Amino acid sequence: MAHFVDRVVLHAFGGDGGHGCVSVHREKFKPLGGPDGADGGDGGDVVLVVDPQTTTLLDYHHRPHRRAENGGVGQGGLRHGRRGPILELPVPDGTVVKDQDGAVLADLIGQGARYTIAQGGQGGLGNAALASKRRKAPGFALLGTPGEAREVVLELKTVADIALVGFPSAGKSSLIAAMSAARPKIADYPFTTLVPNLGVVQAGETRFTVADVPGLIPGAAEGRGLGHEFLRHVERCAALVHVLDCASLETERDPLSDFEAIETELAAYSPDAVVDVAGNAGEVAVPLNERPRLVALNKTDLPDGAAMADMVREELESRGLRVFDVSALDRSGLRALGFAMAEIVENARRQREVEPAPVPVTVRPKAVNTKPFTITREEKGGEPLFRVHGAKPERWILQTDFNNDEAVGYLADRLAKIGIEDDLFRKGATPGDAVVIGGEDGVVFDWEPTMVGGAEHLAGPRGSDLRFDDTSRPTREQKRAEQQARRDAKASVRAEMDAQYAHWDSEAADDAPDEEDVEIVYTHGDPEEDLRVEDRRTWREVDEHEASDESLDASEGAGEDSR
Repeated sequence: MAHFVDRVVLHAFGGDGGHGCVSVHREKFKPLGGPDGADGGDGGDVVLVVDPQTTTLLDYHHRPHRRAENGGVGQGGLRHGRRGPILELPVPDGTVVKDQDGAVLADLIGQGARYTIAQGGQGGLGNAALASKRRKAPGFALLGTPGEAREVVLELKTVADIALVGFPSAGKSSLIAAMSAARPKIADYPFTTLVPNLGVVQAGETRFTVADVPGLIPGAAEGRGLGHEFLRHVERCAALVHVLDCASLETERDPLSDFEAIETELAAYSPDAVVDVAGNAGEVAVPLNERPRLVALNKTDLPDGAAMADMVREELESRGLRVFDVSALDRSGLRALGFAMAEIVENARRQREVEPAPVPVTVRPKAVNTKPFTITREEKGGEPLFRVHGAKPERWILQTDFNNDEAVGYLADRLAKIGIEDDLFRKGATPGDAVVIGGEDGVVFDWEPTMVGGAEHLAGPRGSDLRFDDTSRPTREQKRAEQQARRDAKASVRAEMDAQYAHWDSEAADDAPDEEDVEIVYTHGDPEEDLRVEDRRTWREVDEHEASDESLDASEGAGEDSR
């Protein structure tokens, strides 16, 4: 199990913003309380903070997913939702933040250095904040936006003044153990050191840090062996010390060939550019092979080592290098090497302390005529599609509750206000064309440019927008067609009723009695008042029979009620 991790992929998620609240103040004797829906709280941010007590990225190796808390939702009575707390992630000093493409986002050096890697979502406004002189009691609120999701790479680069570089088993760990209080693992086999070791060295009044970098081999710059995982820790050092093994048991190796091989790897490696905490590009890092270098000929306490040092010293000094004969065993030459290191460190620190020339501040006001969106025309299935990109429109889409007509109307007013509808006209959009706001997962509309602004002037139920109702007036031709249809319907009904009446008249004529069976009685001597006595007798008998049936039914019903 690894105990030292210097590179991890971190998945950070900011907290979601809380939704705004729709509420109207209700109190006795106050019929017009007004809206009192409060705003939702912002989501929490995910922030990296340099902590001197943290020395490795092991915690993020085991738990690479970190999420901040969401913001609280707004409530009635102007009770705003709470803001999500900031999630602070401690990282070691010297942590570099990169994106997935390898671009440096921030270089965290020094205790307390901070960098926000994932912003929390914005809380939605309540209807109290959306109220105006014209829209006095909005029936909608804005939704909270989701937090930012980001994937970054964290790389730990050792913060040291001097780096010891060389082949495996060259004696680097023994050297740092002899010069400082560090106690790295020391053994008689290659690659004993698998993680960088730091030691503090005191030379006179100068105190500096020395890093024992694990052994390098040819091809390290291309990733051979542990490659970049070792060279990464050399980038921050002000100077390099080549530790050359003068008593190597390998016959094909010698100090000069080892030095040239390490120099080749240092020249092939490209350090990252310096980036400040805010993510702004700074000075370009000095290549490793152009930094101050010293040479330590190690293991000169052995006879073969001393002889080999005498053979290569002159060649190395001819290249302009300062050469020191040292022995980690008997500590010979370490004092002179320590003071040489301190001299280089002091020079580097003085250069860093020089105040840079003041940079004139240039004020660039924000342009007033730039549009906060872009519209591109695409083809999908042979049909035109217009895609709208922009921070404002895409954020407004996330804040809109599409189940509320008034909220959708408010969105339409905001989009028209920034000129999206005018640009769609200029791009050649026609009514019914598809308009997408956002990327592949954006919201699709069927564009209808007939909607007019000013919903706050239209009186309607809370949460509705009268502009979505069908209020179109029919044309004169439509009115005439509807009137003719009504006339045709009346005529057909009249014809059907006349036919039914004729059928009833024919049935009544068939059922009428013959004149021979009727006895005519004249009264008052007026023939026109003749009565058919027989018919009157017959109809009277029928009426009496029906009356008797009704009285019988009434008596039966009364009996049941009494029971």
